[in-house]
This record gives sequence, structure tokens and C-alpha cells, in this order.
Amino acid sequence: MTPRLSLSELFPDIHPEWILAEDADLIVVDKPAGLSTHAPEAERIDDMVTRLRAFLRGRGDAEAYLGIHQRLDRDTSGVLLFTRRREANAAVARQFEGRTVQKTYVASVSGFGDRPPRGTLRHRLVPAPGGAMRALAETGGAREDRAAKREDRAAGREDRAAGREDRAAKREDRAAGREDRAATGVLAITRYRLLERRGDRALLELRPETGRTHQLRVQLAAIGLPIAGDPLYGGPEAPRLLLHAAELRLDHPATGAAATFRSPLPAVFEAWLAAAPADPYAGGVAAVERAMREAAERRYGIARAGDTTALRLVHGAGDGLPSVSVDLYGEHLVVSLFGAGEGEPGAPPRDLVLDAAHRLGAKGVYLKARPKHASVIVDARREEFAPRHAVRGEDAPEEFTVLEHGLPFKVRLGDGLSTGIFLDQRENRRRVRELARGARVLNLFAYTGAFTVAAVAGGARESVTVDVSRGVVAWARDNLAAIGADPAAHVVVEADVFPWLKAAAQSDRRFDLVVLDPPSFATTKKSRFSAASDFGALAALAFRVLAPGGRLLACTNHRGIARARFRRHLHEAAREAGCDVVQMKDLPDPVDFPSEPGAEPHLKSVLASVGAPPAKAGKAAPPAKAGKAAPFAKAGNAPPAKAGKAAPFAKAGKAAPFARAAKAAPARGARRGPAPARTTRRGAR
Repeated sequence: MTPRLSLSELFPDIHPEWILAEDADLIVVDKPAGLSTHAPEAERIDDMVTRLRAFLRGRGDAEAYLGIHQRLDRDTSGVLLFTRRREANAAVARQFEGRTVQKTYVASVSGFGDRPPRGTLRHRLVPAPGGAMRALAETGGAREDRAAKREDRAAGREDRAAGREDRAAKREDRAAGREDRAATGVLAITRYRLLERRGDRALLELRPETGRTHQLRVQLAAIGLPIAGDPLYGGPEAPRLLLHAAELRLDHPATGAAATFRSPLPAVFEAWLAAAPADPYAGGVAAVERAMREAAERRYGIARAGDTTALRLVHGAGDGLPSVSVDLYGEHLVVSLFGAGEGEPGAPPRDLVLDAAHRLGAKGVYLKARPKHASVIVDARREEFAPRHAVRGEDAPEEFTVLEHGLPFKVRLGDGLSTGIFLDQRENRRRVRELARGARVLNLFAYTGAFTVAAVAGGARESVTVDVSRGVVAWARDNLAAIGADPAAHVVVEADVFPWLKAAAQSDRRFDLVVLDPPSFATTKKSRFSAASDFGALAALAFRVLAPGGRLLACTNHRGIARARFRRHLHEAAREAGCDVVQMKDLPDPVDFPSEPGAEPHLKSVLASVGAPPAKAGKAAPPAKAGKAAPFAKAGNAPPAKAGKAAPFAKAGKAAPFARAAKAAPARGARRGPAPARTTRRGAR
């Protein structure tokens, strides 16, 4: 059974309240932060232009024409104007290009100090590394700045003369623009005015007289006032980039009459200015529901792609709801509460969160209570941690199928703390699928084999899937059977990873792609594992079974391991194993797992590539070409991925299985009994 993706009202093309004004010639929207104006990639569907066109077509406008004359950075919110008829383009373009359109922004900064309440910023902008810009002071800038300050103080006293001064400034800027073409950088001019100040924090009104890349952000940073929430330019921590396009003035293209469009300042600006620690749960169910809906909006691109029915709707403090996550599985939600117990300081109010989640429209809501010291949990199926039945609404089927990039995975929402798939690894599984064609793949701590499913879908010629739990080993076989994987070529092994890797290295087994994603803590009858102390030794064993020219995908979500430390572990492990790492690449988290402001992502993922052997060393055979594609097994009721997006499933030929090298007992059929004594902790998953 593959339920549809529910809660469709969470992911409309355009929310009606976003439309500020509309007529035959113009449509003006209030763009939220986090939404690009126009994505450069043709396959993207989550930018404003694509979504607005889909909205217009849904209303019956087959052409859905939009003329683009203005852009806002992805993380900047506010007024964004488009033309609706080609005939309106010339008049609007003339105003934007002639700088007669008046744009007003609001920004939050700290450390304003004793600066004058009005001023003019004049810089030349040049590209800088990492997609940033750099602001250079103009020659003679000190004298010009003093003159500008005197001019701005006069403007504050004589507002009636401001219009004449602005027109003169625009004529001056047009003349300067002609001179700039022969100079270094491009001229950027911005006028600012202090709107409000509380302690060290301030709101500034900004009126750019030129339109340059990152102009407001880089100019404020250049004078020591980087915008709050702007890590690219060193801004102080904030829930988002606190830059808002508050107003746009121009002459209407049809009538020539002055037109003004305004967007209200988002509440986050006032909250940041007040500098008071806000309790996101103090507003009750309605406030928490609103925060959940806003978080869901940021997942539009995943939800509307059509090939994925499981994703994270809310990711804790990264979405403004600390200690709470909400995952969507088809028509049901799973709410996880982290940290302190119910009623303890810092704990989210359980019933309030569950009621808010249920109001999103799910058929049912499941609960996972994850205590602060989850490593001591002996039985993750206890009702106090993971109630077997939905705590709001209807139960889901005991087992059902979800889709991820078109691939089917079986999940069980009422079977302990985990559901059968770790959603934070979605994009890493996509990468494995892209890298797997013709490869020999090893998946360690494989859980239900999701990485192996992706590898087989990508054309892996052979794979070995290793986990110590008999229950999840059977589950992994079911997932592989659902895509028609040949069990002779794609072997699933019930074994402790450490002794299995040692045996594999001694028998000189080699793999082209190794996936290493251990739990933060694990306990079996014979061993204990902690990522903080044991990851280096584990990674060294994994490098030893990596073929020359192969790749290791290593992951950890242990919050005590920083990204830099994780990379050091991997470098040291490679040296210990005698591997030459030629590239080590950090991989980003999926967009539905945003980091808490100022914190590293909870999941650290690194793709390490090792060098090929010298020419004389000819022991390692190159990966074989993928064989003929195998269709989905008839028993699988999920459709294949969209044409062209993924490699066909590889058919294994006569490859020998790897299971016999493991010293652990072989897997015994498809028993679904409880796992052997074992506890794991996967962090905030």
C-alpha cells in the first residue's frame, strides 16, 4: 500500500495572502524569505516565478505570462513586481533601468553606536570568493563622507527639499555610472535612515540608488553593520536574514499614475529588535500550528515534486520549534519530542504540540518521546517512548510503502522509535544512486537497507548489506525484493560490522563504494560502540576494504562531533589504512533539515575519494558495465522513478555473493522477531 501525499493544502502554489495587488498589467506579491525569485535550474519548481505561473494556470490562464523586472535575494522578503502583459514591459523597464523606481528596504543591525541617524553609503563593489561581493571605498572617500553627512543632516531638517536633492543625486549618479565603466568595480549608492533603536539593536530604512548584487548587505557590512542573520557577511545570529523589501513606488505602465505597493514588516523583526527570548509555545495551539504551516511551506519543492511521500515538516529550532520534529509519511504524521521529560523546564508541551500537528489535516498522529539520555533505553518499543497506536486520529496500516525519489520503502510508524527509514539521508541516497552504476557497493550499519535500494536502482552490479539486527535484516530483504533486486548479487548479511570488516579485509575483498552511517551509540551482546570514541577505528577498517579509486560516504549525526573533527577522524583513518585520499567533500543536509541559527547541521556527511594505484599495480579490476535493466518485481505496487532521472536497476549476472566471508551467523529467512539485545541512538532523526 502506498498512500498518497496528504495535507495538500500545506503546499499550495501561491498562498492568497501573498498577492498584494493585481490588475491587467501588473501583479505584485509579498515574497517570503527562503524563496528564490527565479531558479536558474530548469528542473526546479520551488521558485516564485514557477509557482506564480502554476497558480495563474490553475486559475485558467493558459499562457500565464510574467515579465521579470526585479529580483530579490532568496532570503530577502517583501515586495516583488511582475508585468502581466508584454505591452507593459517597455514602460516598467524604462523606470527600472532609469532608476526612477523608488525601492525602500528595512534591515536589522546591531552596534549602530553614535553614527548619525541619516547617511549615504558610496562604495565600489567587486566580486569576492564564495559568491560574495566586496565593497571598496571611493578615492577621497573621507572628505566625501563628511560632506555626505552634512548633506544628510540638512535633508533631515529640510524634508521639503529632499525631492530636489534626490533628483540631482540621480543625475549625478548617471554621470558617475559612465565614468565607472572605465574604473575598478561598480558604483553602489545607498541612503539610510535610522527608524528605531533599542539598546545595541536598530532598524534601518534603506533606499538604494543603484541596483548591484548584494548591494545593501555588502555596504552595511563594509561600515561595520552587517545585517542580522547574514552569515555570508558576518551578521549577528537571527532566525533568518533580516532584510525586507518594504515598499516599491513607480508610475503605472498603463495610466502613468503614481503607484505604491507596501509589504508589512514580518513579526520576526520586532522580536529580534526586542532581544527578548521568545517562547514559541506561549501562543498556544494556534501559534504552534502557524509555525508548523510556515515550516511546511519551505518544503514545497520536495512535496510537489511528485516522487516523494515522506519528508520532515518541522526540524526543531531550525524551524522555530525547539525540541520538536514532525515527519510526514503519506497521510500520517510522526511527532518526536526531544530532551527533557514532559513538564520539565525546556520541554515542549506535549498535548499542545500534538493538537497543533493534528490540525494540519493528517489522518493520524504518532508520538515518539526521545529522552535526553536515549543511549540508556533498553527497549525502544515501550509505550512511554513510542506508543504503538496513533495518539491523535486514525492508525496507519501496520506496514505500508512510502516513496523517495520514486523508490519504494516499507515503513512502520508504530514499531518503536524508528520507522524504517532515516529521512535525513534522502539526498545522500540520491548521490549513492548516481555513483553506483557498475560498482561493488558495501552498506554498513545498513538498518533496513535504504542505501542499498538506492545503489541497486542506480545500477550497482553487486552489493553487500550488513547489520547486526535480525529484524532489520529481514526488512532490508523485503525492501530489495520490492525493486526486483537479484538476491544472488545483492546479499544481505546479519553480522556485527567490526568483525565482518576485519574478515573482509583479511580475505582481500574490495568495494568501489562504501557507505558508513553508524548510530551514535550501539550495544550488542558482545560489544559497545560510541561514535565519539570509536568512529576513527571503524573508518580505518572501512578504508581497508575500499578499492583503489573508490569512494567512502561517511556520516554521523552525533552532536558532540563537529564537522572539522569528523574530517580529521577520516584523514587519520585513511592514513592508518594506507589510503591516499584525493578528495574529501562535505555534503549538505536536505532542505527539510535546516540547522539551528548559529549551529552546525546535526548530520555531518563526507564523501572521500581515494586514489587509483600506480600503473604497475593491476590487481584491481575496473567496475563492470551495468547489465540489462531489471523491472520492478510484480509484488511492488510503487511506480518506477521518472524516466531519465535514474539509472535502470542492474541485473547481476553471475557475481558470487560475499556472505560466506562473514564469521557471524547467516541470515535466517525473513523472520520478523525482535532484534537481539541492542540499543541505538541516532540523534535528532
